[in-house]
Amino acid sequence: MAAELPYWRLSGFYLFYFALLGGTAPFYALYFDHLGFSAARIGELVAIPMLMRCIAPNLWGWLGDASGRRLAIVRLGAVGTLLCFAGIFISQTYAWLALVMALHAFFWHAVLPQFEVITLAHLKERAARYSEIRLWGSIGFILTVVGFGQLFERVSLDLYPWALLLIMLGIVISSCWVPNARPEARPDFAESGGFVQQLRRPGVLAFYLSVALMQLSNGPYYTFLSLHLESLGYSRGMIGLLWALGVVAEILLFLLMARLLTRFSLRTVLLASFLITALRWLLLGNLADQLWVLLIAQLMHAATFGAFHAASIHFIQRSFGPQQQGQGQALYATLSGVGGVLGALYAGYSWTTLGSAWTFNIASVAVLLGALCIVRGFKDHRSLEPRA
Repeated sequence: MAAELPYWRLSGFYLFYFALLGGTAPFYALYFDHLGFSAARIGELVAIPMLMRCIAPNLWGWLGDASGRRLAIVRLGAVGTLLCFAGIFISQTYAWLALVMALHAFFWHAVLPQFEVITLAHLKERAARYSEIRLWGSIGFILTVVGFGQLFERVSLDLYPWALLLIMLGIVISSCWVPNARPEARPDFAESGGFVQQLRRPGVLAFYLSVALMQLSNGPYYTFLSLHLESLGYSRGMIGLLWALGVVAEILLFLLMARLLTRFSLRTVLLASFLITALRWLLLGNLADQLWVLLIAQLMHAATFGAFHAASIHFIQRSFGPQQQGQGQALYATLSGVGGVLGALYAGYSWTTLGSAWTFNIASVAVLLGALCIVRGFKDHRSLEPRA
């Protein structure tokens, strides 16, 4: 049975999808600065895809659940992302770039929630192997971050849009290579009603609130970590290596996740990820000038993202019926986006008024509130036990 799993086809898609994330998140600001935009305009352009993440997944998730044609939506989203982004060559005025950012992000955020459902449908009873497939996304992210960094030290950023188009083409091709699969009917959801009724199942709303709090707490990390470390005297080369160390730790966690989920409940894994994250923010905010502490804090990214994300995907898969999987994944993406936007905003205001230490301390408090949601809300949830 294991031979029937299209492991490399699924993994290849994650590789290209997150390679695009690695090519955009660290480099958009550099490219827009290269075009001559002010810091305020750069911030607005970078924020547009984050705002689209708060809107688009729910529409596409509903469409995927209603039609059942999830793979068609993935392919449409991949092609739409490529074609809309290609509009960047038509004009580079602020208004036109804002439109390009909005349109390509609208299609890009259609893709991942639906593909997560397809992956879990292929895995069936082997859902614990999800992390072994998803780790290729982290590998794609690292390859692009390192590769683009080296490339654009040698060539002009004028080639940047072309490099992104190549990755987007890879997403299109890999989406055509993936075979379709649909979630199987499950007896425990035979009479559970629609999406809203399933949201009311024990622990589900608490989980989604904890997702928003986790992503909010990540605001200082993703917005200001590089500036924070540079102010402490770390070189840009060292800062890049520290970012990569976090993703390597994430990959190693993905390799171990299948074993962890057979030994520990999802509740335990999620709670541990929140508590470790709270400690991580305290270390980054107060002791990052000590290299050995900083190295430990970056290794904790295995919990902050790796364990949290993998456990979250499994929780959604267990908590919703086959006709609501897309909406469940889409709501996860949406609340992650909302939390990310709010986290970036609060970090920006707090950084200038309270300083770096208090900004990270506030993040630690936010993630502890998320841990409280796990403790209080998951008491009666029946789908959180370990699975062989």
